[in-house]
Amino acid sequence: MSFPSWDMRADGVCMKILTNLSRFLLALVFTVFGLNGFLHFIPAPPPSGVAGQFLGAMFVSKYLLFVFAIQLIAGVLLFVNRFVPLALALLAPVIVNILLFHSLMAPSGLGLALFVAILWGIVFASVRSAFAGIVEARVETRTAPVRRHSRVISPA
Repeated sequence: MSFPSWDMRADGVCMKILTNLSRFLLALVFTVFGLNGFLHFIPAPPPSGVAGQFLGAMFVSKYLLFVFAIQLIAGVLLFVNRFVPLALALLAPVIVNILLFHSLMAPSGLGLALFVAILWGIVFASVRSAFAGIVEARVETRTAPVRRHSRVISPA
């Protein structure tokens, strides 16, 4: 017995499963690491060398609290499947910084950083239409219409 639409349906279902799984894993990673920034339940020794100096400066200046808050908020948004494009927009610069940190200063965590970037890319591909206006080469600029207040004088 043959199902003519089986292949098309299987691709759609597989892609939906892959997208949802990627969104869930991305949410899990950023929710856990965002919470860890505040609750410190994953013990980790501070890195040495330039990576340690960099993280030390970010910690002392309280910059890391902002980064952890962004991670936590975006992770929760991904978990509840609301405002996914906003969550992806919040996570994009965080992921770029994680990739740069691990590729330039602490290569030991580069594998997880690349995995997270791939997950982000899969979720982004599923909602790429929300970002259509950002990647336009030229945009026609329009000014807002000028509102003129007219005085209405009542005949009294």
